[in-house]
Amino acid sequence: MLKVCKFGGTSMADAKAIKQVADIINADKDRRYVVVSAPGKRFKEDIKVTDLLIKCYNDVLRNGECKETFSVIRDRFIGIVKDLGIDFDINSVLDETEKEIVENSSLDFSASRGEYLMARVFAAYMNVPFVDAKGLIRFDSKGRLNESYTYDKTKMKLEGLEMAVIPGFYGKNSQGNIKTFSRGGSDITGSLIARAMGADIYENWTDVNGFLVCDPRVVANPKVIKFLSYQELRELSYMGASVLHSEAIFPLVKSKIPVNIRNTFDPSQEGTMIVPNDYYANVKPDIITGIAGLKDFTVIYIEKSLMNEEVGFVRKVLSVIEQHGICFENIPSGIDTISIVIASKALENGVLNDVVSEIRESVSPDFIRVIENISLIATVGHGMATKAGVAAKLFNALAKENINIKMIDQGSSELNIIIGVSNTDYEKSIKAIYNEFID
Repeated sequence: MLKVCKFGGTSMADAKAIKQVADIINADKDRRYVVVSAPGKRFKEDIKVTDLLIKCYNDVLRNGECKETFSVIRDRFIGIVKDLGIDFDINSVLDETEKEIVENSSLDFSASRGEYLMARVFAAYMNVPFVDAKGLIRFDSKGRLNESYTYDKTKMKLEGLEMAVIPGFYGKNSQGNIKTFSRGGSDITGSLIARAMGADIYENWTDVNGFLVCDPRVVANPKVIKFLSYQELRELSYMGASVLHSEAIFPLVKSKIPVNIRNTFDPSQEGTMIVPNDYYANVKPDIITGIAGLKDFTVIYIEKSLMNEEVGFVRKVLSVIEQHGICFENIPSGIDTISIVIASKALENGVLNDVVSEIRESVSPDFIRVIENISLIATVGHGMATKAGVAAKLFNALAKENINIKMIDQGSSELNIIIGVSNTDYEKSIKAIYNEFID
């Protein structure tokens, strides 16, 4: 059995947490390749190291140096090394890192250094090789991941090593410069390493006992999901459930590598197993698996008689959206109606008025209306497709709480039902759905 482990920012926040991580690795000889994040928050008011590094980049742009901000990072890492009690020349590494941040004047380079520094320190603490992700993960000239190069290079570099520590979050582009994934991208690094090395399990260690049915900030102590399919993960992650980066599953799909979400600070818990869709058939799913949502959307509702007979109608509408560089979230439709759901922040500073005007000019609708301050809530689960009356049960739960549903959309896979409600009803809606379906 071969396991690739990724440890998040809270797991690397201080020496105490790092020692806990070391105990977890040493407890299982199958845990061979370890991906680490930059140190996260130690307490609520703390600042993540990555955020400090981004500030370093901005300082360099303004002042040509970042000494003051980097001194905070310097103190953090010196403190970690001291508390770990290791003989590691952290000062020299920090000096070189600060110099390179100034010389490179690159946001990606600066933002990546938290993972780089943490991996150097943790490798020294574990007394195992440090392998820089820059030599493993490659992006092409268009900024897209070069998968074949990445897998080949990773296997070549790691297969002769009994154990290694790799920094998450970044690789290099076709010019040899550091390029990062989006925030939270260390999850993707871990999945790439797992795919390249043919891992049996990818363990993703964080600070919760697994994937929760819904946001614990909305429902107190929600249940942990024991099993989750790849497809359900994508639906929930896209709608705001943030335990695992939404793109981290893609490298694992072809090789059908399961992901185990575990809690660094409570390793006795089994956590959540995220498994291939066909494996999931062996698990009897609950009616619903999870509930997730996002606030602040705008719906552009368009009505036109015989819309279905007008060739290119939807294309014309979406062309207007595209010309403004806007992505849409959802397009519920009827015979004579279509609703375009867009994140409100994309329509600020007069863009909404321009889009509506251009849609009027392009398709001459009978009626067009804008509905703002909408939240989208997805109720997700494979069990929904085999159980009658799920939609009725969901809508009745919302009706009992006097919640007005402004939009309904059910995917053709019957894996989810998405509703739109007012922002003011967001929390109340999630609680109502949770209480209705979860014992």
